[in-house]
Amino acid sequence: MRILLLILLGVLPACADDAATAFHRDVRPLLSKYCFACHGREDPDGNLSFELIETREEIEAAWESWEAATEHLTHQTMPPEGEAQPTANERDVIISWYSRLRAGITPRPALYRPRRLSVEEYRNTLRTVFGFELEVAIIEAEQTLTERSMVRKLMPVDPPGPSGFRNDTYSNPISLVAWDQYSLLTDRAIQELLSDRRVAVLERFVGPISDSGLTRVQAADLLTEFAERTIRRTPAAQRIAQLRQRIMKDPETEVLAVLVPELKALLMSPQFLYRGTLQVRPQETRGAVDQFELAERLSYFLWADMPDAELLDLAARGELKGARISQQIDRMLKLPGARSLSQVFASEWLTLGEIEHVSRNPPVMLALKSQPHDFMHYLFTANRPLLELIDSQTAFINVHTRRMYGKDAQQLPKYVKQKGIEIEAVPNGRITLNETKERGGILTMPGVLAMNRGPILRGTWILERILGDELPEPPPDVGQVQPNRNGAKLTFRERFEQHRSQPACAVCHDRIDPLGFAFQEFGSGGQFLRSSSYRPPKKNRTSPNAPKPGDQIDTSGQLPTGEKFSNVAELKRILVTSQRDRVTRNIVKRTMSYALCRKLSIYDQPIVDDITEQMMKTDGTWRDLFVAIAESVPFREAIWSSPEGQP
Repeated sequence: MRILLLILLGVLPACADDAATAFHRDVRPLLSKYCFACHGREDPDGNLSFELIETREEIEAAWESWEAATEHLTHQTMPPEGEAQPTANERDVIISWYSRLRAGITPRPALYRPRRLSVEEYRNTLRTVFGFELEVAIIEAEQTLTERSMVRKLMPVDPPGPSGFRNDTYSNPISLVAWDQYSLLTDRAIQELLSDRRVAVLERFVGPISDSGLTRVQAADLLTEFAERTIRRTPAAQRIAQLRQRIMKDPETEVLAVLVPELKALLMSPQFLYRGTLQVRPQETRGAVDQFELAERLSYFLWADMPDAELLDLAARGELKGARISQQIDRMLKLPGARSLSQVFASEWLTLGEIEHVSRNPPVMLALKSQPHDFMHYLFTANRPLLELIDSQTAFINVHTRRMYGKDAQQLPKYVKQKGIEIEAVPNGRITLNETKERGGILTMPGVLAMNRGPILRGTWILERILGDELPEPPPDVGQVQPNRNGAKLTFRERFEQHRSQPACAVCHDRIDPLGFAFQEFGSGGQFLRSSSYRPPKKNRTSPNAPKPGDQIDTSGQLPTGEKFSNVAELKRILVTSQRDRVTRNIVKRTMSYALCRKLSIYDQPIVDDITEQMMKTDGTWRDLFVAIAESVPFREAIWSSPEGQP
């Protein structure tokens, strides 16, 4: 009704108007008037330049900027205080234009592109192909952590792609350094497979081996098996015949001298190191991916690993569709490979790797890090509601974290330390939060709080990782919060208010600070300061800004959207009620981006909208979300060439 009224008043063009035409006629003049000064061509704030957006393709590619801009305009947080402000009608012009742009988007899949396996995917796939892990030969000292995986040790680390995830490798091709490491790892894996200590593994492929070693038939059988494993689909009969002939044709040459180069060729081929090179292209411009590609999409999404025999068998029979997809997801979530969802997806999304820096005591650090991993694995595989991420009655603790959980820690069995070991890493046990309900959910886990020390880091983490907002980099001359002077007794929060008084800074801090200061009742190490069992750390280890026992801790705040809260419990309630749509939408977008191994585009947004609405209506679970993504257009389909007039 509001948009119709504006059209009748002549404020907006007709709905059928082209978005680019309307942008240049109605929106760009307003951006020039109010935004170009800060977001122009030269040195734009937050690396966002509205002035550079000209074509329809650029308009659509900037959809995330329009999302942020319309939110700022709705809540009147931009332009910053002290700058010229648009009228209510001018704000409506921009907001309604973007609403029409979004409404006119038809969902479609992305252009099909092969993608290199990430380091983690390569490591898992190599292990599955060979049946064992390549490990570094090391001698571990007590209370030290060492990387045992040879793949992780030698391969260059994948940088996060545009999606923020490391499996987004489209813009990160194989370098010369990586190629040399692939070669080295391949040689080492083949050597290990053919060694005496892996006879049992080798016999699973070819049957009993005599003292004289592999026969030519066994070598041909091994090469045939590896041909299917490395391409992750059924090889053509002609291809298998060619491989077997190479082994059998020269009886005078030692069998291993023929076999080893053939195995290495398979393991160094693009078909193994990349995903999607063998996808059968349909005659249509757009269509469903083939069954083997769909099997790979499922397995690398849920396992970060290649499809297993059951998935490949269904794909070979053309039966991986309909109800079979949800059945396979249920099966896959029960298997060990589903651990990758917490160890890779959740770890990268929630930056859980930062917990490694909060303690120099390896068993304690592992306890803090494994706790959110075990919790996320529980949510993913036990069919728990999405918003249990924010608040839950279930937690996972061990002897190193139990002091944070008061009487609830008594649910753990008694710990008996091994003789001769001062401190050791131990697995977590599952408990129900009855007395320490403030610990429910990911936000108040000790390791998460400790890796985000202080209100600014905590507020920024929640804003970006939980609510899905993007923040620009802070100005280089931001400075530090000044200590009290001349006998003043201002709290850290009061001194911080003075620090962030500049209008340009307040734009972001108005969003960050209420969230961050809500967690001031938790110390820098994650301790709950209001707990009767809390004991402050030694003086020389205490942050000068950390609250102390007896301090009056102000944890109240108000979000830019108007909701007020007095503590973390009330903030959590807001996140799962009035902010439920934002949290759910962010969960959907993050999970979908990881599943698709790419940054989402504007053409994915109708799918995001539909899945978010579905999750909201049904109080959807993580399993429901995985199924919805696997059944979505971007997951099941692809475009093999750009439609006429499209990017």
